[in-house]
Amino acid sequence: MNFILKRIKPLLTVTIMASFLAGVVVWGGFNWGLEATNDENFCISCHEMKDNVFQEYKETVHYSNRTGVRATCPDCHVPKAWGPKMIRKIQASREVYHKILGTIDTPEKFEAERLHIATREWKRLKASDSLECRNCHDYESMDFVEQGQRAVAQHSVNIEQGKTCIDCHMGIAHQLPKGWEEGAKEAGLDRH
Repeated sequence: MNFILKRIKPLLTVTIMASFLAGVVVWGGFNWGLEATNDENFCISCHEMKDNVFQEYKETVHYSNRTGVRATCPDCHVPKAWGPKMIRKIQASREVYHKILGTIDTPEKFEAERLHIATREWKRLKASDSLECRNCHDYESMDFVEQGQRAVAQHSVNIEQGKTCIDCHMGIAHQLPKGWEEGAKEAGLDRH
């Protein structure tokens, strides 16, 4: 019996160490892939995004502003926390699927789907209380002295009414699609 244990113990040790190392490599590769797909260059690597919404975004304050702080695609469309990020990545597989199908591969096809795409994104932001927006913009961190009177008045009302960023700021980084009012209503946004 002792002889068998002496032979099995080194084999068991090597197996455990190899399994641990394999786990580290697999986990590291997974995280590397996750971060590689969480980059603006990856987001605009398909012409559907580069030629459409990215061009609009380049004309906004989120792209170029006096402070030099730039919000990139993942800053607004991918949560930072691991769990919500994983859920969003799984949801984004739908976008890859439609890329493969060619659903939005021309400007005309993109425009035809734009309201549907926007409404889905507005619903997501509304449901998450504009989580990605609040990574940079938070009511508690706002300096109301530096804001204009209209912004102060509206933000104060919104705080009282429990509104979230997307209720008022839809279309801030991308053009509003035709029929956006119906999409906003479907997404449960309250623009008043």
